[in-house]
Amino acid sequence: MSKKVLIVGGVAGGASAAARLRRLDEEAEIIMFERDPYISFANCGLPYYIGGSIQDRSKLLIQTPEAMHKRFNIDVRTQSEVVSVDPINKKVYVKNQELGSYEESYDALILSPGAKPLRPELPGIQSSRIHTLRNIPDTDKIKSKVEEEGTRSAVVIGGGFIGVEMAENLREAGLEVTLIQAGQQLLTAFDSEMASVLAKELEDQGVQLIFSDMVQGFEENGEQMITRLSSGTMLQSEIVLLAVGVAPDTAFLKDSGLEFGPRGHILVNERMETNLQDVYAVGDAVEVVDFVNGQKTAIPLAGPANKQGRIAADNICALGTTYKGSQGTSIIKVFGLSGAATGNNEKTLQRLNIPYHVVYVHPNSHASYYPGATPISLKLLFDQQGTVLGAQAVGYDGVDKRIDDIATVIRFRGNVTDLAELELSYAPPYSSAKDPVNMAGYAAENVLHGMTEVFVPAALAERDHEKVTLVDVRTEIEYMNGHIEGAVNIPVDDLRSRVSELDASKEIWVYCQVGLRGYTASRILAQKGLRVKNLTGGYKTYQMSRYTPKKVAVKAVEHAVSNHAAAKNEIAAAAPAVIMPMAPDTVLDACGLSCPGPLIQVKKTIDTMQKGQVLKVTASDPGFQEDIKAWAQMSRNELLQLSKRPDGMIEAYLSKGNKSSEPAVGQASVISGQASTMVVFSGDLDKAIASFIIANGAAASGKKVTMFFTFWGLNIIRKHHKVSVSKSMIGKVFGTLMPRGSRKLALSRMNMLGMGSRMIRSLMKSKNVPSLEELIRTAMDQGVEIIACQMSMDLMGIDRQELIDGVGIGGVGAYLGKAEQSGHNLFI
Repeated sequence: MSKKVLIVGGVAGGASAAARLRRLDEEAEIIMFERDPYISFANCGLPYYIGGSIQDRSKLLIQTPEAMHKRFNIDVRTQSEVVSVDPINKKVYVKNQELGSYEESYDALILSPGAKPLRPELPGIQSSRIHTLRNIPDTDKIKSKVEEEGTRSAVVIGGGFIGVEMAENLREAGLEVTLIQAGQQLLTAFDSEMASVLAKELEDQGVQLIFSDMVQGFEENGEQMITRLSSGTMLQSEIVLLAVGVAPDTAFLKDSGLEFGPRGHILVNERMETNLQDVYAVGDAVEVVDFVNGQKTAIPLAGPANKQGRIAADNICALGTTYKGSQGTSIIKVFGLSGAATGNNEKTLQRLNIPYHVVYVHPNSHASYYPGATPISLKLLFDQQGTVLGAQAVGYDGVDKRIDDIATVIRFRGNVTDLAELELSYAPPYSSAKDPVNMAGYAAENVLHGMTEVFVPAALAERDHEKVTLVDVRTEIEYMNGHIEGAVNIPVDDLRSRVSELDASKEIWVYCQVGLRGYTASRILAQKGLRVKNLTGGYKTYQMSRYTPKKVAVKAVEHAVSNHAAAKNEIAAAAPAVIMPMAPDTVLDACGLSCPGPLIQVKKTIDTMQKGQVLKVTASDPGFQEDIKAWAQMSRNELLQLSKRPDGMIEAYLSKGNKSSEPAVGQASVISGQASTMVVFSGDLDKAIASFIIANGAAASGKKVTMFFTFWGLNIIRKHHKVSVSKSMIGKVFGTLMPRGSRKLALSRMNMLGMGSRMIRSLMKSKNVPSLEELIRTAMDQGVEIIACQMSMDLMGIDRQELIDGVGIGGVGAYLGKAEQSGHNLFI
């Protein structure tokens, strides 16, 4: 005897169950009820039809009732709403627009009602100008409004997947778009620093973002809507899209005897069976198990819904298949960028008190030497045994396959060594010999094996400056272009020869641009006996963690735009891309290079060009967009144009400036030919501080500064550690009696056996005044020339090796030569 199976809901889970049932049982009677006119439509594609990426509406309709009946012999009843279920008599009650109300019996029932958009009780919420997006009729209404004459602006409420996709597509359709998010970040499937990259892309493409603000109500104003926020801001637009979340559409089941979870989801077991006999449930309306942490959860995604529909059909046909849980693997397109995630994020792990480690890597999508390589930011979470707990990635290319690789490892309960050892397809256009997934595995293995200890950007706020030294191991040009406050710059290639500059009694925290040079530095220092940590993901991750939306003056949209063609022209005009008035004299391709590679190549190329010539440079490193601005200003070259292409490539046009007024990197320019010289005779701490404050101020104002250290002043520029050099007996006596370096200097007044020095240093720290050591480093970074008096060194038995790096040696002639060019001369 054949079975009679009823299916409530005809989209992802329901349609998948129906097709699977027929393939398993040719004789079963299958009836599928769908409340709306359409079944099995591409609900994930709806925003892209509104935005115009999908032109043909019919392509959204994956299956029609007629085709479903013809191929699978399924009785599809659209515009038929199941209003209640009677599990005792095994019946459902149906309301049909044409046939009215009737009942239908079943042997097995599959519930796939999905989830409906939340519509909070707010003043004005019932306005027809406030839209939600769930189905084809919703799509048609929004599409019609977008194409309507006079629709120029939109407000999107909610920063989840639907909200972000709609913001992108409404912008693509030619509208001015503002996205409002009640929380502090978009896309909560991602951790904040990863989501920030996607948020910045929205801003770069002209979407205005408002975070940490709540909608208080709506008000119609003629043909427009006013959206009122808790901050007092009022936004005026022609259309409002509500995307604040979804809830299981299960109200019709409340008297059925089904068991529900705390948020109204249907409870099922691993076979998708409910507590009612022969009743199954699938899709967005059910509560499932989180595959990673084993806790109950609800994840409204199309992929799991389809799998659950298939499993329900299998169990109706006694195949005994099971659903083992959802990882929440997902991906989103944000203009040119992609963001993908799988498994648990940090917020979830912290909420459940699950211990974990984290590493970041920022490799290229494929071999850097093959054209088109762009960076991927990849975050990996794993436990103390190395089991992979989750991952997130953002980039322009190759994000999907990397997250899919890691999702597969998670599904098989794999660990970071599995990631390191995965043998993945490689050719230069597609990947590198060490795939980004392998690199994430290597970084994680280094942490687990104790090869390095890492810290994350959040730890910087809690750094004890008395116990921790922060070291930037990038090049000087990178450091000058931007660095973490309080960091000293010792490039990794100089680290071995300059390790003596570090206080071995302190913990050393190192960082580079993306973490690789920092790891190398940490290995060097650790093997020299220092306690060291590396900032995982480097300065790039630090910058990601500090993102906040631009502060904007929000006002009613009043652009003089009469149609969409004009709107799109306005968007194009506002975009950063500009047609150059002249062809560049030199073209530089810096794609595939990671920082500081692009800047180094730019400088080398500019140095070979003539004044006024134009350089066009293309780079794939996202940080280059900000780096080149700072570098151009610092190097006195004119940045004519800066733009980001849809594929993520950065294009910059620079005009070479006047070489005579262009300072070398790290040096100050001389204004009006003026200079300043200073003789530092005293070795007192307070006078040394004053000397370097004056020197830094003069250098910052554009003066060329020379400091001439003689007699006791030489102690200021001595190294802190003892240097083994051959000395006379007198030299040894002087070396023993004199303070060794700036940290040992005494005050000229109230030294109090060293207490005075410690007090003044403590006071400087509390008032955010840089220490003497920081002042010295800053002065040298600004190009202040430091000369030690050779005669004084000879008299006092000080050898050149005992002086800090970068100090020149000279005599009275050198000093007099500088003093002759000086506008003023100080003696301290």
